[in-house]
This record gives sequence, C-alpha cells and structure tokens, in this order.
Amino acid sequence: MANCDESHLQQTPFIYMSKFAVFSTPYAKTSRWYNAGVSPQCTSEEWEAYLHSQPDAHLLQTPQWGALKSAHGWDVVRILDGDCGAQVLFRRLPLGYSLAYVPKGPLGNWLPSLLPELDSLCRQRRSVALKIEPDENSNAALQARLRDNGFRSSPHLIQPATTFVVDLRGDEDEILARMHQKTRYNIRLAAKKGVITRPWDDLQAFGRMMLETADRDNFGVHLPTYYQRAYDLFHPSGACELFVAEYEGQPIAAIMVFARGSRAWYLYGASTKQQRNRMPTYLLQWQAMRWARQRGCTLYDLWGVPNEDQETLEANFPNRSDGLWGVYRFKRGFGGSLVHAIGAWDRPRIPWLYWFYHTWTSKRNG
Repeated sequence: MANCDESHLQQTPFIYMSKFAVFSTPYAKTSRWYNAGVSPQCTSEEWEAYLHSQPDAHLLQTPQWGALKSAHGWDVVRILDGDCGAQVLFRRLPLGYSLAYVPKGPLGNWLPSLLPELDSLCRQRRSVALKIEPDENSNAALQARLRDNGFRSSPHLIQPATTFVVDLRGDEDEILARMHQKTRYNIRLAAKKGVITRPWDDLQAFGRMMLETADRDNFGVHLPTYYQRAYDLFHPSGACELFVAEYEGQPIAAIMVFARGSRAWYLYGASTKQQRNRMPTYLLQWQAMRWARQRGCTLYDLWGVPNEDQETLEANFPNRSDGLWGVYRFKRGFGGSLVHAIGAWDRPRIPWLYWFYHTWTSKRNG
C-alpha cells in the first residue's frame, strides 16, 4: 500500500504552487532568483550546531531536508536569534514574488522575538505571505498568540494536520498488544506466508514502484531521483532506511522511514499488484517500528489521515476510500493515538495578492 498521505502532502508544495497557475509566466533561466540556492545567512553547519540544542526538532527542520528541497525548486534560508530559529523555504512565483514557508517550525521560544527577522526576510524575497506549520499540537493559547501577531488560520495545508502516532515504549509484545487484533493477525500472516522484509538500496526500483502505485491509486508522487536524493542525504547518518518486502525473491512492497531524536516518521510507501493477499505492508510497518525502537525512538508517526475528529473518522471510513480516507483503515489498526497538529497559519505580506491566492485556492479546494 502506498502512503497516500505522503503523496498528497509531500507533493503538496508542487501541487500548492500549481494553484498559482493563474499568474503563470515562465521564469527566465538566467534569473538571479533561480540560481540563489541555499542562502549563506546561516550555513548548514551552523544550523546543525544549533539543532544540537533542539534534540526533538522535526525532521523537516534539518539541513538535510533543506538540501533535499533546494535540489527540487525551493530556496532555503536559515535564520537564528538566540535560542530560536527557522529553516525557511521559498518557492518562486511569477513576477518576482515568492511564498515563504516554514515546515514544522519555527523552533524555540520564537514568538514574537523572531518575527522581525522573518518579516525582513520576507520583504527581501517579496513574499506574498509567510506560511508556517508549527510542530505543535492544537491548543487555544498558541492559536490566540498567533492571531495576536498577525497570523490567520489557513485551510491550505502542506503537511498533515492529523495523524496517528504509535507509542513504541514497552517490549514488542506490549506494542503488538496495543494494536487491533486484525492488524496483529496480518503481521503474523505475512511472515507465515513467506514474506521477507530487509533493508534495500535499489532506489530506482523503489521509484518505479512508487510510480506504479500512484498510477493505480490515482495520486501524485515525486520522480525517482527525489527518493534517491532523500536516501543519499539521510541514510549515511542512520536517519533513514528503505525496507522492502519480498516473496520468493520478488519485491512486492517497500517503505522509506526516517528518524530523529525520539521520533520516527513513515513518509514514503509503495506496493505492486502482486501478492497483496500476503499482507506485506503490515509486516513492513512492523519492521520499521522495530528499526525505530533500535534507534531509541519512542514515537512512530504514520504521517497523516483525514483532518477530521475521531467521531467523524470512525463514522465515515467504512464508506470512503478517496484521498487520505483510503489509508485511514490501514493506519488505525496499529494502535496509535490520533494527534491533531495546530495546522497551517498564514501571515499575509502583500494583502491584495494574498487575497487573490486565498480566493483562488479556496475555489479549487471547494
């Protein structure tokens, strides 16, 4: 099973930008912006040193993630002010404008001390708006502070606002006991039916499997070179692993997972049409959880389900398979807690363009 959550959300920066298509005029290849790359304002080494004081900072605020995004159309700027900071991604828009985006940040006690730096950066880059998706669970106090500082809640998410997080504490029997009975059964069934899981380094095959899954299940994915780049950036430090499920030597499913600090994340997944009755995706998730525990992680993020309350999710998932609903049934079985992040918040910079963007995207999403 593909991680449709990821294909919706990790691809969203590209989908998100396509929502500006009404502006569309091509950039010249000689554009100074186009060649900007990673800003020297704060080097990746300086940022990495700062992250040592933030051991549980989200994966999306790491320099490796910035390098991945800078290789695929984003400009990356990192700023520091005392104990707070942000890795800001800028996406080019027509006519010299941009969108500023902070995924799962800023970090530290940043509000409002970091706002002058963020505002200055946005002015330099002619940003229509600053979009942030803080690495915080939904809470009224933070929402009020964001509103008091010029942010408004945005319905246009890039990362998932709702996800299942599995508690990896305790021994393996305790973790399995917290899962739904059918999920435990499917994990054991896959092993009994001859499915083998192991680390894998065939990123080209994984990319092809992703494309096959996307075509079958009708969602967007990255090109194979994206997954190779992600693997090359994160795997050498042990922060990423690609696992394949095989039957009689034939790859039938695979997932790429990441870890930092106490958390691990399932971001990318794919499967073939063959041998699906052997439940390889269940055994893969269990393998990934065991890997995360060996790295000292206590939480495993299954990365996104429909952004609804639990009552709505439970009432509707038997009859829906569109979008993220298609994976809700699968993910709910692993015994995780439903977690609601605070979501996306926008600080408009150029009001008339922001109004146009907000109106256009609302119509497209309506």
